[in-house]
Amino acid sequence: QVEVVESGGGLVQTGGSLKVSCSVSGLKFDDYVMAWFRLSPTKERFWISTINWSGSSSWSRMSVEGRFTVSRDNTKNMFYLQMNHLQPTDTGTYFCAAASAVDWTKRYFDPSLSDFQDWGEGTQVTASS
Repeated sequence: QVEVVESGGGLVQTGGSLKVSCSVSGLKFDDYVMAWFRLSPTKERFWISTINWSGSSSWSRMSVEGRFTVSRDNTKNMFYLQMNHLQPTDTGTYFCAAASAVDWTKRYFDPSLSDFQDWGEGTQVTASS
């Protein structure tokens, strides 16, 4: 049984930093593409970042480039999002998603929600002044 669990969310001041984590079990982690998505307070879902199976390449939306860094540790089945210089517009629930790299023929930049088969419950991040 696949389990995806996000953690590390919280409330930070504008300009602050936070690192959210995603623990994955029940699958061969290094066979999976991983991504972060955000659900905004207005219930819009935005793609944030994608990382390939090895961690050698990653892609992020323009609004977080230079502020957010995505990474993974395949020895620990962990996936991370380091968020710096947080803005109120970054507020939302952050979801971790997994998709088989073996079958991956989609784009890494701005993939569709439906490209991912396994999702966590999300972790809330709030940036406020």
